[in-house]
This record gives sequence, C-alpha cells and structure tokens, in this order.
Amino acid sequence: MTQNDLQLGQPILIRIFKETDELEVWVKSGSKYRLYKTFRICSWSGALGPKQKEGDGQSPEGFYSVSRAQMKPDSQYHLAFNLGYPNAFDRANRRTGSYLMVHGKCASIGCYAMTDKGIEEIWLIADEALKGGQTAFQVHVYPFRMTDPNIQRHAGSPWLDFWMDIKAGYDRFEQNHSDLNVTIVNKRYRVAP
Repeated sequence: MTQNDLQLGQPILIRIFKETDELEVWVKSGSKYRLYKTFRICSWSGALGPKQKEGDGQSPEGFYSVSRAQMKPDSQYHLAFNLGYPNAFDRANRRTGSYLMVHGKCASIGCYAMTDKGIEEIWLIADEALKGGQTAFQVHVYPFRMTDPNIQRHAGSPWLDFWMDIKAGYDRFEQNHSDLNVTIVNKRYRVAP
C-alpha cells in the first residue's frame, strides 16, 4: 500500500465484476478513492443477472454496504463478510436470500469465493478501515464493466433496465471516485448527483 501512497486504515470501497471474475479494492486518498488492487474471483455462481430468491444459486448484483457486524472472522470458509443481501432494493422487489458473502475457499452457492489467500488480504484491509473509523464500506456489484459497448453486447438481456439503473452508479464512480448516494425510488435504484 505504501508503494501506492495509500494507508492501511483509510476508508475503502469494493467493486465486483462477474463476467471478468474481478474484485477491486479501492482505498481513500484525500477526498477520492484510488485503486489499490484487483483480485481474481475464484468462483461465483449462477449467470449474469441479479439474485431473485433463496436457493436460485445466483450471486447478487447491485449496491451493498458492509458494517462491522457483517464481518465474519469465524466463517467456515476461512474469513468472510456478508454483503447485506437482501438490501432495501432487494426487499422492495420481494427478493429473498441470506448469508450472501465474499469469502475464502473456492466454492460458491450465491457467494463470491476469493481463495483463502485472497480473502486474507481483502479482509485485513476491510477490518482496518472499519477500525479506522469507517462505519461501513460500499460494495458495488456489476455483471460486467458497464461500458456502452458491453451494454450493447448484452442489449437482448431481460435485465437491461436493471443494468441501466446500476450503470448510473458505475458511471458516477468512474467520474468522481467517491462514495455513491444510492436511494430506492419506485422499486428501482437511483444514484443522486
């Protein structure tokens, strides 16, 4: 971290991209987040598209927040943190499920498995950010990098409207590298300016 002029204990933000099996850890430097490292996701389950119900085998997509209570040092998958699914958006859309985690090992039924080595580094950075005063860190979960060419490539998906809503968050973060102000309006995500 010091090689990148970043400090352990500063606020963090995590972004996940299913299609490319990537988890990014961003660390705050001044008023903006800077990319610290991209980790390879060892395993996630289901297909592109959000989780809808308990037992569907899908890994969630959307905007989540992780507080101290969601950190699981005693996970049966080495270390873990709970994404907080279902969040307010998921509940408004009557989506069900529980214990959706980012964890160690390399097996998933709706979670994001990072290997033990990967989760150790991610978990340490997240734990130190929470110890350093961050009350919760944001996790943005996307099916893919929400670029216009990728959206066009998936234009026939039944999830296109949902993906356009979360694309607003992707675009906002790409512009300013700051926390998102996300609300739920008429059962849809809205990202405030």
